[in-house]
Amino acid sequence: MNNTIVIIAQESADRIDALLAQNVPGLTRSAAQRLLDAGAVSVDGRTVKKNYKCSAGERIELSLPETQETELSPQDIPLDIVYEDEDVVVVNKPRGMVVHPAPGHPDGTLVNALMHHCGDSLSGVGGEKRPGIVHRIDKDTSGLLIAAKNDNAHLKLSAQLSDRSLSRVYEAVVRGSFREDRGTVDAPVGRHPTDRKKMAVTDKNSRAAVTHWEVIARYRGYTHIRCRLETGRTHQIRVHMAHIGHPLLGDHVYGAPSPDKGLEGQCLHARELKFIHPRTGEPVHLATGLPPYFLDVLKKLVPLG
Repeated sequence: MNNTIVIIAQESADRIDALLAQNVPGLTRSAAQRLLDAGAVSVDGRTVKKNYKCSAGERIELSLPETQETELSPQDIPLDIVYEDEDVVVVNKPRGMVVHPAPGHPDGTLVNALMHHCGDSLSGVGGEKRPGIVHRIDKDTSGLLIAAKNDNAHLKLSAQLSDRSLSRVYEAVVRGSFREDRGTVDAPVGRHPTDRKKMAVTDKNSRAAVTHWEVIARYRGYTHIRCRLETGRTHQIRVHMAHIGHPLLGDHVYGAPSPDKGLEGQCLHARELKFIHPRTGEPVHLATGLPPYFLDVLKKLVPLG
């Protein structure tokens, strides 16, 4: 039996295969193209080709095939479970752990660990039997990440991610000082025009991206900030902070090329997660403390005032 995901296009001129890949967790652009070729996607009730460009307000329906087996294998990797019930599991991901298998990281990922922890109680998406990772965080970003344990939960949480009712709050240490105590970066993010491994603020082939930030503490040459995502683009906080002249401490991709305060990789932690429970309809608010690496960085900084 197929599962149907409904997406309302928020912007015009997005290719439908790209829009699907960005809004359906676990679905790659190539997988979206295969579903489009198979007629599994409709826009306002009509089937379209993979190069179709959407208009704002159009209703897109995607019929996902039945879950199938995959070669992914469960691995007994310890997990820091913050919340779990029959529908969802929220994990405090450690820094350095990759979320899902990818080139160069075939195993040892959060997906492998969740498969061992949850057994058969995991949602399937995109035609594969794999944990329903609803949103992702980078390898060197630590913090809260939610996975769905059944298809109903996955579809409802994906809808919350799309309509922005699933809220995520991060803490970071950035270079430099801010004149203001809070602000907003509203700048579109897309693939870097010359380096395909990076993202950038660009008007070409990009999507709207909004990050709200506020100062937690000021240090000599650095600032500890809180960021609330209004959208969830790849590397959004890292790109936005670099764009306004405050790259994250330790971020070799968008900031300094050498180690900073002994840290290899960005100082970024997903500290809070809010969502509506897919079964009960009740709000769930989860938070976690700052991890040791983050606290160690703060100890090395010199407070101002």
